[in-house]
Amino acid sequence: MLFKLLLISILLGALKANADPLPSWHDGEARTRIIDFVTNVTTPGEAYVPPAERIAVFDNDGTLWAEQPLYFQLQFALDRVPAVVADNPALAKTPPFNSVLKHDREAMAAFGHKEIAQILLQTHSGMTTDEFADVVNAWIDTARHPGTDRPYTEMVYQPMLELLAFLQLSGFKTYIVSGGGVAFMRTFSERVYGIPPEQVIGSSVQVEYTEVEGQPRLIRKPGLSFIDDKEGKPVAINLHIGRIPILAFGNSDGDLQMLKWADRCGENCLIGIVHHNDAEREWAYDRDSHIGRLDKALDAAGERRWLVVDMKSDWLTVFPR
Repeated sequence: MLFKLLLISILLGALKANADPLPSWHDGEARTRIIDFVTNVTTPGEAYVPPAERIAVFDNDGTLWAEQPLYFQLQFALDRVPAVVADNPALAKTPPFNSVLKHDREAMAAFGHKEIAQILLQTHSGMTTDEFADVVNAWIDTARHPGTDRPYTEMVYQPMLELLAFLQLSGFKTYIVSGGGVAFMRTFSERVYGIPPEQVIGSSVQVEYTEVEGQPRLIRKPGLSFIDDKEGKPVAINLHIGRIPILAFGNSDGDLQMLKWADRCGENCLIGIVHHNDAEREWAYDRDSHIGRLDKALDAAGERRWLVVDMKSDWLTVFPR
């Protein structure tokens, strides 16, 4: 949170001094288009957009923070398996949990949607909403990325932090609209991105109200309630926001429908894609990736003149220093 406040303070000073609000972006088309867009919609004139209509939506995995070699929430789920098995020993002999316990990389590499769903549902349920938040916070505070040894909350993209702060200071309401679990992301969204929990939209499990000794509880159940991916993203935006965004950023085909939905605002909007093409500082992947595949959305970007942000050429740095 201190880092975020410091970043906002620096950017506020930059805006007052008419300096570059995106210091980690190369001087090029991407930075120019972003700054021109924000200037146009916040300056009285033909392109002006009232603050109430300045809605910006962002995917999370691969757009605001990294997603390789595994989605971070999946790594959280895998790390939770021993605790879940301790509470339910029968799972120790049951696929796919036995493979995780044995660290059987070959078997884990073969996991499909069914096995991953089993792990996610078991590790994300059977507790109150408050207990789940505590479990996530404990993991966030101690877990380290296997490739960089950084905390996962430092695997965020510095240029995107600057973009979020720039938008927030320019009267935009910024939302996360992600396929990740909404309860998972809400534990860190405000301190990392400056986005409060009520502006985080994501996938969710079933939750049941109950009372224990007269005290209300919300219990997370092992069943999916909503998947906020692909076609689900525009549905969720309509349900939870009720306005068409004028800015949308994603990085994969899972974001395509959200980007198309935001593109309905016409010329007075900005649609962007983060393109992972920097194997030296991060990872390089797109059309053939098993994580964050960018294929149809990349084609659509060319057809619709969306902004494709090349990590390698547009960003001076990737992660916070």
